[in-house]
Amino acid sequence: MKIILLGAPGAGKGTQAEKICVHYNIPQISTGNIIREAMKNETPAGLKAKEFVNSGALVPDEVVIEMVNDRLKQDDCANGYILDGFPRTVPQAEALDQMGVQIDKVLDIEVADDVIMGRMTGRRVCSKCGATYHTEFNPAKDGVHCDKCGTELTIRKDDEPETVKARLQVYHEQTEPLKDYYQNKGNLVMVEGVGALDEITAKILKALEA
Repeated sequence: MKIILLGAPGAGKGTQAEKICVHYNIPQISTGNIIREAMKNETPAGLKAKEFVNSGALVPDEVVIEMVNDRLKQDDCANGYILDGFPRTVPQAEALDQMGVQIDKVLDIEVADDVIMGRMTGRRVCSKCGATYHTEFNPAKDGVHCDKCGTELTIRKDDEPETVKARLQVYHEQTEPLKDYYQNKGNLVMVEGVGALDEITAKILKALEA
């Protein structure tokens, strides 16, 4: 099974990707991991990426596409994979098509922006021991300090309201058009990502196997 995973930041893609990978015994391939691995192994594409990363610039599409192409040729991808974080734009999707990659399903996990805002802005972390909390779903006992070590909890930069809003805006502008792109190809499946985790997983597996 070859799957592309879509969904806004905070839609729970990471958790569901892990469950899908276990179910189908396939690897999860994320752009960030590909870039780090290629740079570490000093592949031709990795060396190109390093120049951009070291200068603080974004790795351009053509380099990312080259790295993805290299990764999909590895033995563990023979029976399928989940692409998470690629493609992010329609041009990247078109490049994937030009590679000759045949995607079975494009899974879109749908969660409303206001729900995502609540999920992400409510997160609190302990800078000392790394424990995570949520003001609504998993609050610390006193709401301020870590239950494990007593350190005052903080909000990560990524979870600040303005950051979350900006990330959602980028998603809607750049990545959401992929839904129409794959809808036209006939392989888009959409699942609501709200509710108990196991229930969402069950809905996802049913949609993928339909």
